[in-house]
Parts: sequence; C-alpha cells; structure tokens
Amino acid sequence: MRVLPALACALVLSGAAAAQVQERRASHCIALAQDTPGLEYLHKADWQDPVAQDSVQIRYIAHASFLLRTEGGLNVVTDFTGFTGAAPLIPDVVTMNHAHETHWTAHPDPAIPHVLRGWGPRGSGAEHHLDLGEMLIRNVSTDIRNMFGGVVAQGNSIFVFEAAGLCIGHLGHLHHVPTPEQFAALGRLDVVMAAVDGGITLPLDQMLEVLGRLRSSVIIPMHWFSGASLQQFLARTGPEFDVVNEGNNTLTVSLRSLPSRPTIHVLQPKYLLQEE
Repeated sequence: MRVLPALACALVLSGAAAAQVQERRASHCIALAQDTPGLEYLHKADWQDPVAQDSVQIRYIAHASFLLRTEGGLNVVTDFTGFTGAAPLIPDVVTMNHAHETHWTAHPDPAIPHVLRGWGPRGSGAEHHLDLGEMLIRNVSTDIRNMFGGVVAQGNSIFVFEAAGLCIGHLGHLHHVPTPEQFAALGRLDVVMAAVDGGITLPLDQMLEVLGRLRSSVIIPMHWFSGASLQQFLARTGPEFDVVNEGNNTLTVSLRSLPSRPTIHVLQPKYLLQEE
C-alpha cells in the first residue's frame, strides 16, 4: 500500500471529511443551458485549487481516467488503473470498467473508501447507487465484446455523477448504441465523456449517433490514441456542435455556465503532479 506523507494525508482526509457534510444540490438530469452575455461557461483552474461554488471541476488524467472534484473536496477518479500521477492523492471514490486493464486494476489501494466496479461475476452486471451527500453516483450497465468477438453481458458501466445540480456521464468502454431502456435510465446528461477512437469502442458514426441522442451541453472526447484519431472525430462532427480546443487539461462547469449549443471541449491528458 502506498504511504502518504503525514501532511498530505491530513489534507486528503480533511477534504474527504468536509465532502461528507456537504448537501447535494438536487439534479433532474435536465440541462439548463442558457446564453448569458459576458458569462464564460468553462473556467481554467489547477486541479488542487478550491472548486467554485455549485460547480464541478473535471481534470483529464489519461486515456479514460478523469478526476472529478467538488466544492466540498470530494475526489472521484473514473476508469481507475491504480496510477494517477506523482501527486499523493487517495480518491474518495474510483470507478472501473472491465474491457481491459487500461480501465481497471485488480489491486486498488485499500485506503480508497469506495471502489465501484462496473461489472459483476459471470455477466451479472453491477448496480451502484452511492449517495455521498454532495454527490450521487449511479450506473447503467452495457455489454462489451471479448477478444474472440463474442459478447460479455454487462461488462461495462456508464457511470453518472450527480453533483452541483449537474448530471455528468462517463460512457466507459462503450461497445454498442444503448437501448431505449438504457437511454431512459441515463436521463439527460449535461456533461458526457465519450470514447472517440473510432473502432476499439464504437465506430465514429455510432458514437455520433449516441451523442446526438444524448444532446449533452458539454462533450469531452476521451480514449483517443493520437492527435490524428482525435481530428478524425472532430472532422466528422456536424454544424450542430461547437468545438473548443485551447490546450487545457482542466475545466470547471456549473449549471449556470452551460453553453447554449452542444459543445465539444477538447482536453489534453496530464497526470497529476505534486507541484501544480
């Protein structure tokens, strides 16, 4: 088990304790996008800075891993592989998916309070409804392919994080267009993290179908293996999407700052560093 310096431990534990007493702003998974003159909907910030009121900070770590931080100090890492960088962070929650080992670890640090696996034994799927006060985390199971082209039932989970009035979705290693029942279970996602590799998960036309159906206000591409594959995705998006690509790795989003049009916001992955 990784041992943290005493001061870092105190800071992490105090942040986690503060998160437990925060009251979650209710969300109905309905985006309240509006065009407010002079209001910027995405805000640059270092990952260790305090999170603005009624906001969620999203930091792209690597591949399909993101760090979600709340105003009260809650830290959640998606598709956790066991490594987030050189910074001494013990997340409050990690989520994982079962497609392959770039989306999960068999040995998460036992100091992590909540480890949410997106699959169950023998295709049974997983069912999570974790209420941490400031954030509610739930999932919708989907199928994955195995290495032989067969189907592994409910081997992936789309995780939904409800905080600050927002619904933030991480599609995981999605291998098929969700069914109407799965879309209904997801609800309206204000922000969605979507794999855009173009074939290892979903072909681009199918992923664009999913994004069109979700109509999220903010779309964050992930699971792209090169600048070329990212550009192929961006080139396929239609005029209904705006694109913001400023080279940042972190954004902060709130209900009051959602864009009036569906916007693809490109983040650059970067591991967490102590000196930031």
